Amino acid sequence: MPIGVAIIGSGIFVKEHHLPAVQLTPHLTLKAIYSRSLKSAQELGAQVDLYSDDSGAGKTYHDLLLDDSIAAVIIALPILNQPEYIEAALAAGKHVLSEKPIAKDLKRAHHLIEYSKSDKVKGGATWSVAENYRYLGSFVYARQEVQKLGRILGFTIKSFGNVTASDKYYSEDYKTRRGVNILDIKEVSFSMVFTRRSGPLTTQHLGVHFVAGARLLLGEEAKPVALTAYSTLLREQLPPVDTINSIWLTKSGISGTFSVSFGTSLFGNEYTIACEKGSVSLMGSKVTVREGEEKDGKSSTVDFKERGQGNGVEQEDAAWGEALTKGHTLPNQSPEEALADLEIIEKILRSGEAQGKSETLQFQV
Repeated sequence: MPIGVAIIGSGIFVKEHHLPAVQLTPHLTLKAIYSRSLKSAQELGAQVDLYSDDSGAGKTYHDLLLDDSIAAVIIALPILNQPEYIEAALAAGKHVLSEKPIAKDLKRAHHLIEYSKSDKVKGGATWSVAENYRYLGSFVYARQEVQKLGRILGFTIKSFGNVTASDKYYSEDYKTRRGVNILDIKEVSFSMVFTRRSGPLTTQHLGVHFVAGARLLLGEEAKPVALTAYSTLLREQLPPVDTINSIWLTKSGISGTFSVSFGTSLFGNEYTIACEKGSVSLMGSKVTVREGEEKDGKSSTVDFKERGQGNGVEQEDAAWGEALTKGHTLPNQSPEEALADLEIIEKILRSGEAQGKSETLQFQV
């Protein structure tokens, strides 16, 4: 039997991804939408009950949580705002899937995790954190191929681009940031390229994506245990940091590089993992597997775009809904996984601020 769900939020990501995903999966039935303004909720065009802060008595977020037909909520709000909505939903006995990053910083993330395990949570409600990169076929396939090639010897992860003020997520995020203390913004955006420490939603979410993708490919045997980093600002519209270059030390003793810039003339994403018996490279939707040394030229490439790969949200929401129908949650959607992603981002920023000071990682799973 499908789970009755409400979507909390009405931004671009909801309109383009979560709303279609919920409508497609047989495991979820959309019952309601909440937005801070009724106008925004109406613009989604969904024929369901609408709730908002300006809809009057009986139509607030807390009224939505009283609806027994709604067993779960998907929360996709600005990261600074999400915690109070997560806690309220859990206290009302609703299962939660909240958007990444888990919180603006490690302190807030730990508080939320403690809350989710406390007696304040009603009726066995569960909390999961979304990360659609863990559902991309290209990443899942690349990880499987890495496992076939023996011990990991090294890795290089890089993502480059130039975020401008015309970017749709950049503009949307800045609307939500008016009146917010700049120190909070700083702590928040590099998870968006890196918690939302600086700027745009694009930076925040993509930074977490890149870390999550890297952790998936490296696996338990090469999980990072320490890092150093340097950071800088290349474009004035992305203060205080839009570029990082980091070296990670892993559990197995090998190291690799992680470089991200949203203020460069370079463009593209690439994850390359070198193993004893070959290497795996992921560029965009294409995964190239090489046997032996790179110079030998023995390789095969699979393009997941040709296989209809989207951005993973459809699979992510469907997997969450299916798990709920079976009475459990999924390990790859656990708050602890999201905490591990955020820890790397925060430690990269700390190291960068301290001109490359080594930072130990404590919460990798």
